[in-house]
Order: sequence, then structure tokens, then C-alpha cells
Amino acid sequence: ISWSKPTDLVALLKHFNFVRTCHSFCSSTTFPAIPHSTNQDPFVHRSAKTLSCLLKQRPPISQLKQIHAQVVTQAFSSHASLTLSLIHCYLSAKTLTSARTLFDHYPSPSQPTRLWNLMIRAYSKLQNSQESINLFHQMLALDHLMMVVPDKYTFTFVITSCSHQISVVYGQMFHGMVIKNGFESNLFVGNSLITMYSVFARIEDAHKVFNQMSDRDVFSWTSLVRGYAKNEDMGRACEIFDTMPLRNDVSWAVMISGFVGCRRYIEALRYFKDMSCDDKVKPNEAVLVCALSACAHLGALDQGNWIHAYIDKNGITQSSNISTALIDMYAKCGKIDYASRVFNGISKPDVHNFTSMISGLSIHGLGKDALCVFHQMLAENAKPNEVTILGVLNGCSHSGLVEEGSSIFYRMESSWGVLPKIE
Repeated sequence: ISWSKPTDLVALLKHFNFVRTCHSFCSSTTFPAIPHSTNQDPFVHRSAKTLSCLLKQRPPISQLKQIHAQVVTQAFSSHASLTLSLIHCYLSAKTLTSARTLFDHYPSPSQPTRLWNLMIRAYSKLQNSQESINLFHQMLALDHLMMVVPDKYTFTFVITSCSHQISVVYGQMFHGMVIKNGFESNLFVGNSLITMYSVFARIEDAHKVFNQMSDRDVFSWTSLVRGYAKNEDMGRACEIFDTMPLRNDVSWAVMISGFVGCRRYIEALRYFKDMSCDDKVKPNEAVLVCALSACAHLGALDQGNWIHAYIDKNGITQSSNISTALIDMYAKCGKIDYASRVFNGISKPDVHNFTSMISGLSIHGLGKDALCVFHQMLAENAKPNEVTILGVLNGCSHSGLVEEGSSIFYRMESSWGVLPKIE
């Protein structure tokens, strides 16, 4: 056998190791049932059509590996449609490495645009990853015989990836390519550009994109509002919000969180009240948490009680974030007993719930109680963070628990990885 490249042998060895690994799955009989199947062993001579049917069911990762083993051992690896389905399934299972391996060995002269889009989209969801951009450049570098033309989805996904980079340069470069290829008025591409420019505080550029879009949806409007709110220009955010043809819960959440972020708590609660009067939308978790935060900063116990009653009346699940916000609100409004009642009603408190309760007890001068909750936290294997340590140390300080506080201080780095700071 002649090898054109040394890497061919490496690739073959990797492939052999994969087949050997997959072979161990072939004794399992945990495949999902297939309509009109016979009584034959589920791993004996499955047809390509049958395997394709199995893949359409989006099986869990253990079964997916078994199906992949069948594809390899029965020499179906040259079936492009099966490979595409496997990639779909691996991406659905968030197993990006396996999907990329199949992509790199796709059984065709070149991968179709749809497949490039799948991979670019998968990488675009990763923070601090440049692989979407690398893949896009790789796609453009194909020679004319294998040339793949990027479409509106390609640009949407790669520009989304640009939002995770440290510089706006890539986004500007792809924006130029969007214009050159005639996609500047496309809804999805436009939305991704608005988001990207907003991330880098280029809000005027985002607004220009918005103005050039022939078609806009609620996401377009909300993205622009978010851009102005993020840059603390709540005046412009309000102007755009007031002219929105349609608002959803995210639109309201952006406005309310924007006001809270700018420490304009009264306006935040006013917008929350307006939202609660709108029959077309219901407050989501983000809205409720922001509204409770505004109540906490204002000491607005009556509004906080009303929000708590609203949560109970409408059967809204008290998530960790909502419970934490309720504890914080009651503690800062002087109702530490109410805060304790919320905390004690949580079946399995997490680090945020514990931290909020400890901090609340500390600001009320209840250092022994804060220390008790801290020990409960350690007993339940919840790892304290920097805010937790600060809260319990404040509690010890206010209650004269010098020995206990000193013990926690000297253990904070070795036991919990929290570095001492000026606070």
C-alpha cells in the first residue's frame, strides 16, 4: 500500500481504534423499537434505511454510538445521508468532537452548504471560540471544483460567533461581505448584525443596520432596545420601545433590567406595573427577579409582597433565581423572618440561596444565625464563593465572633479557593 501523506496512516489508525471501541457496543440490544421490525437481533445486518430511521428518532448518546458502530462495521460510511444524520444527532447530543470528525471525513468531494452551516452554528454557540470563523474561511478557500457558496444562514451564524470575539474587526469584515453578497436586508442576518454591534457598544452602527432592514421582527426591535439599555441610554431605549409594533416578555425584561442596571428603580417598577396590566404578555423569570431587585434597593416592601403574591397566585415555579431575589428583597426591607421562611421552603438550596440568606442575616446583626446557615451550607456540600465568605465574615464581625471569623478567614483560600481581598 502506498501512502500519499504520513497523516493518512495516523488517520487510518484512529479510524481502526474507533471501530474497535464501537464494536463493544454491538452486544447491546438497547435500540429503540422500529415499526414492522422482525425478531432478528437488532445488530445483525441492519439496512441503511433502518439505521436512517433510527437516527431520525434522535437517540441518546449511548444508542447513537451503537448506531454509528453499525454504520462503520457494515461499510455504510460512504453514505452521505447517513453521515449527515449522524452529525445532526451528535450535535443534538452536544458531542461536538464526534460531529467534527465525521464532518472532516464527509464521504463526498465537498460538504454541502447545509452541513457547513450546521458546524458553523454549533461553534458559534461557544464562548471565546474562533472555530466558526476558521471554518468559514476554510469554506471560502475551497477550489472552484468544490466551491461552496455561503448563504444567509452561514452569515447569520458566523456573525453570531463574532459577538464572542474580543474585537469588532471580524464582525465589520463579515458585514462588508454581507453587503457584497446582497444579504444586508435579510431579517436573520440583520438581527445578528444588530446584536454583534451592540455587544461592542457600536450602537449607531447597530441602528444603521436596523434602518436598512426591509423586514423587522420583535427580535430586531428588542435587540436595538437592548443595545441602548446596555449603553445606559435609557432615553433612546424608551423611544424605540414606545414605537415597537409588538412587544413580548423579553422586550419588557430588557427595559426593566435596563432601568435596574442604571439604578433607576422607580422607573423599573413603573414599567413592571405597565407590563402586569398588559394581557398579551406575562412576566418571565428575568422580569420578576429585576422587579424584586428594584424593591430591595428601594425598601419597597408592599410592592415586593405584591410580586410574591403574584408569583404564588399564578403558580410560577420559584426557581433558584426567584427564591434568591425574594430572600434578598425581604432581608433588605427589614423582614428577615419572611426571608427565612422563603429560605426554609427551598427543598435543596444552592450556593446563591445560601449566600443570600447568610448576607441577609449578617446585615441584621444575626451573626450566629448566619454562621449556622454557613455550616449547613458546608454540610450539604455547597461550595461557598467570594460573596458567601464576605457575608459570613461581616456577620461574625458585627456579632463579635472573632474566633469563628478568623477560622473562616484563614481557611477561605485552602478550603474553598477564595483569595483574600481588601473587602
